[in-house]
Amino acid sequence: MTPKRSVPPRSTRQRQAVLSALHARGAFTSARDLHEALEADGVAIGLTTVYRALHVLNRTGRVDVIREKTGERLYRPRPEDGHRHYLVCRACGLSKVVEADAVERWAENVAEATGFAEVEHTVELTGVCGDCRVGPAARDSAG
Repeated sequence: MTPKRSVPPRSTRQRQAVLSALHARGAFTSARDLHEALEADGVAIGLTTVYRALHVLNRTGRVDVIREKTGERLYRPRPEDGHRHYLVCRACGLSKVVEADAVERWAENVAEATGFAEVEHTVELTGVCGDCRVGPAARDSAG
């Protein structure tokens, strides 16, 4: 029996609209916020369609996904040269790309040692950024 080839999903108007809206926002955003932005721009699209589009974009490597402290998934367009790892502020949501060559090497080593192929990984780093750590009162009195 010949294995089925994975065919990339076709590009739809809705998927393109979701991806364009993600690029316009730039930062990590939730499906609900993205849906609201699309509707504000006059794009007729249902929330379920936004979720489906984001699922396909994630599965095909077009977006990076992190989880907010509440467990909600946040999405951001993935750069052309591959996925990134982020350090995300738990207080304000600021995200910074972090160098993660050691993580990539570790994942490759685990795959090699176990004989697995097509190994994927998710690393989520969270903390509190400098502005949030200082707090608004301290910033106001320093200003």
